[in-house]
Amino acid sequence: MKQVPFYCLMILSLCLVFSCQAQTKSKSTDSPYTFKNPSYDGIGKVYMGREISFVMGFEGRDWLERQEREQEESIALALENLPITAQSVVADIGAGSGYYTFRIAPKVPQGKVYAVEIQDEAIRYLQNRSKELGFDNVMTVKGSEASPNLPENSVDLAIMVDVYHELEYPQEMLAEIRKSLKSDGKILLIEYRGEDPEVAIKPLHKMTVRQAKKELEANGFKLVQNGQFMSIQHFLVFEKAD
Repeated sequence: MKQVPFYCLMILSLCLVFSCQAQTKSKSTDSPYTFKNPSYDGIGKVYMGREISFVMGFEGRDWLERQEREQEESIALALENLPITAQSVVADIGAGSGYYTFRIAPKVPQGKVYAVEIQDEAIRYLQNRSKELGFDNVMTVKGSEASPNLPENSVDLAIMVDVYHELEYPQEMLAEIRKSLKSDGKILLIEYRGEDPEVAIKPLHKMTVRQAKKELEANGFKLVQNGQFMSIQHFLVFEKAD
């Protein structure tokens, strides 16, 4: 049998080494995210085909508290349809100025509302506002980009009002929110309707039902309610999938 030259064996060995290193590197850098040149109002980070938008800073507080918001966004209907009881524990993730937080607090007198924010200025504002309004069932929580930092198995309803599309780490956040929910806990997404060009909101700050379902289902949730009663927003309730 003809022998293989030594230098050929060396080349073959090196090729195998580099191939293994490349495979190891590929596995170690696996990520659910891809990247592109940022679009207008986007961060260039893409999750399941959707570019993530910039986070609205707390300097937008006046817009959150504008008088026209109730009429424009059907706030009363949203509050009326929240799947909560007087004993519920609610997490308002990305609470901002507390527009929803302080309207939910009276509805859960034997429960509590976690007002979750990552911006220190917002945390201070929420704390001061809670004292002014006399709500002792509102607790502020400093979250991070990848976690709301909530106790495990403690939350009946986690709401994100025009927030989900801004999460820099949606997969990680959904995993952490899932841990915080009770066995029958739910997630509510209120998002501007991405299917409707008449909704005068920047495209990356809107979401379609199809995209929301795609992302939430990939992370262990199922859609159980698609409310059609809000004027320009979706009201999407998800619960843990079996």
